[in-house]
Amino acid sequence: MRQSSGIKLTDDAKIFLSRAVEVVNNFDKLADDFSANKKIIGGDIYFGLAESYQIRYLAKKIRRLKNNYSDFHYHIISGDTEQVIGKLDSGILDFAVLAETPDFNKYNCWQFPEADNWGLIIPADDELAQLENIQFENLIGLPLFCSGQAWSKEIAKWCGGRIDKLQLEMSLKLSYNGAIFVKEKLGYLLTLDKLINFSDLVFKPLYPSLETKLYLIWKKSPNFSTIAEKFLNLITD
Repeated sequence: MRQSSGIKLTDDAKIFLSRAVEVVNNFDKLADDFSANKKIIGGDIYFGLAESYQIRYLAKKIRRLKNNYSDFHYHIISGDTEQVIGKLDSGILDFAVLAETPDFNKYNCWQFPEADNWGLIIPADDELAQLENIQFENLIGLPLFCSGQAWSKEIAKWCGGRIDKLQLEMSLKLSYNGAIFVKEKLGYLLTLDKLINFSDLVFKPLYPSLETKLYLIWKKSPNFSTIAEKFLNLITD
């Protein structure tokens, strides 16, 4: 559909484009598969990752695979659930890591061994930094930074229907960027523990505690390359 501002895809065209991307990616994976079978030394795997300190578990698995296959290469895309799920469904990604419960009817999954705790990133010289934890009442009136996804889901649930009393100053994708704004004392960052490590910032957990579980997911009927199959075996063993 052509408009004065350019070309806009219809819904049918978007579906066709998504399927075309999946076909092209499946062809590339098939070519990699033949190459890997011939060389038996590697291939490519594509991951879409949420932010979490638990990504270290994934990194350890990748290192083990890399030690065995010198020509194994991995590609990382960071994003929220909507972004990585879209790329997984279209075949751009082999695996995705979600910081929320996946659709078990649509995806297979492996749950990470720990849970991520939510809290508030605060300047070390702020009076809130003296508190043991952060309760709902402490957040009222503060300019808050948070991912849009978490604000509408995890944080909204934690607030118990009172989120309209809080002020979302800025929505963001990456906690690191939010921490830079906290350093400039423009607001406070709601995020997961162990993501931010600045000497002039502190993390205080929410109370009642709020935890998020992490999942590695893949499609029920994936068209995996040989190297992706080997990675899956490594994860699920």
